[in-house]
Amino acid sequence: MRPFRSLLAGTTLLALGACAAVPVEAPSPGPVTTAPIPAAAADFPRDARGTARAFVEVIARMEPSVEEQCMRRRRGPISCDYQFVVVDDPRAEINAFQDLDSRGRPVIGFTLALIAATRNADELAFVIGHEASHHILDHLTQKSASARTGAVIFGALATATGADPVTVRSASQAGADFGARYYSKDWELQADYLGAIVTLDAGYNPERGAQFFLRIPDPGNRILGTHPSRQQRIDAVARAVADKRAGRVD
Repeated sequence: MRPFRSLLAGTTLLALGACAAVPVEAPSPGPVTTAPIPAAAADFPRDARGTARAFVEVIARMEPSVEEQCMRRRRGPISCDYQFVVVDDPRAEINAFQDLDSRGRPVIGFTLALIAATRNADELAFVIGHEASHHILDHLTQKSASARTGAVIFGALATATGADPVTVRSASQAGADFGARYYSKDWELQADYLGAIVTLDAGYNPERGAQFFLRIPDPGNRILGTHPSRQQRIDAVARAVADKRAGRVD
């Protein structure tokens, strides 16, 4: 595994947010093994220099884990050469995202607000594992395909009713938005599950990391909301840890 690369600051990448389906490998019938849960990581220093140093250390430990998991679990010819960037706009809200660069390499981005909001290495590691899992599960591709399907269906329905071209275009856009959102909660939970495994394999505690959810607004269970409720996400992480400890997943 190559050494950790420098973080890129000042990026103008858009925070797209991704998610995908592809179940984690089915349990094997072999002997049950118990994966130990790592001890809780110490809280981050509150000064800027200490937080930055801790951030770099977490990236350096997580990168080999996410790339190994990507190469092992990917179902298609996707790149596993992860890039990590920091959006240094102080006005940007708390956010992390997964995107692709011009060469098809996965990019995981963090706003300064998100880095400041994470209290310890377990939380930051879990955020990284979650975003990395979106790529491993190829959620961006699935989101685009779902959006295209929605656009075609809504556009066809509008055309069938005799709508004018402007209305058909509006219907197609609405269909694309609907399609992109339709599976988003499932994708988030899938990324939480696999992200917990990736985090655990890197030596961090994903259940402690998932406590980050308790400090962000709870989206509840709104129809067409893009994220599941806090409890659903925490439950997905707990299930992943239990499966890992019981040897049901590797």
